[in-house]
Amino acid sequence: MSHSVPTDTPPFDFLGFHGKTFLVMGVANKKSVAYRIAQLIEKSGGTVVYTVRSEARRDSLSKLLAGKEIIICDVEQQTEIDELARKLTAQGVRLHGLVHSIAFADYPEGIRPFHETTRKQFLQSIDISAYSLINVCNALKELFVNEASVVTIGISTTRMASESYGFMAPIKAALESSLAFLTKSFSRFSHVRFNSVAAGLLKTSASAGIPGYVDSYLYAEKVIPRGKAVKTDEVANTAAFLLSERSSGITAQSLVVDAGMSINYFDAAVVDAVTSADVD
Repeated sequence: MSHSVPTDTPPFDFLGFHGKTFLVMGVANKKSVAYRIAQLIEKSGGTVVYTVRSEARRDSLSKLLAGKEIIICDVEQQTEIDELARKLTAQGVRLHGLVHSIAFADYPEGIRPFHETTRKQFLQSIDISAYSLINVCNALKELFVNEASVVTIGISTTRMASESYGFMAPIKAALESSLAFLTKSFSRFSHVRFNSVAAGLLKTSASAGIPGYVDSYLYAEKVIPRGKAVKTDEVANTAAFLLSERSSGITAQSLVVDAGMSINYFDAAVVDAVTSADVD
């Protein structure tokens, strides 16, 4: 005897996003990690409010995000962060989660030795890439539901002195460290969780603009055991899990998504290729 599933039965909502609202910051184009995360939320029945840094960026996303609410919020401007909070409050929005996928580094002369990093470069980068998470969460603290989840996008290791990443690893280290302190301070009045997806090298428009990044990406594919680099959707899937109640026991953590690259630096084929190249 067969049992058929009624056609009016709704699909099982594993992530539990149905009827919930999330703020997604940092969509630049369809290849963005933030965009892929937002798609997962919406496909699971959630509502997404988007923020972008400029009018020009909003215009460039008009087709991709047609019909979606897009708020301009340059995180370097306190007035715009305050206005974001005011708008959402006026709309009666209650946030079940926040995606912080914002990073910036200025390399006007290309990648320079780390000790030549200027004060202006470093402070601007840490303001946009790390402090903005703290600042935005503080501004929106009254809008988070008690069990909300905040997810930011980090990197797979902040201890690898990669010359192709300039001075961003220490910036991302500050971002990662802030997760523990945000979790602790928010615990005084809520159960909001703060986590990071520590992503390996990705093929995105933003990364393509980093001098030397493409070569590092190709190298990563050689070191990763499966022979294929991390996909943007793999990072997005992990972020969606962290946003959901399925990860309720995880906070102040960085989940590494690097497809095993960190365990395979001494792959025999890679070692042989390097040592053979050094032989005269």
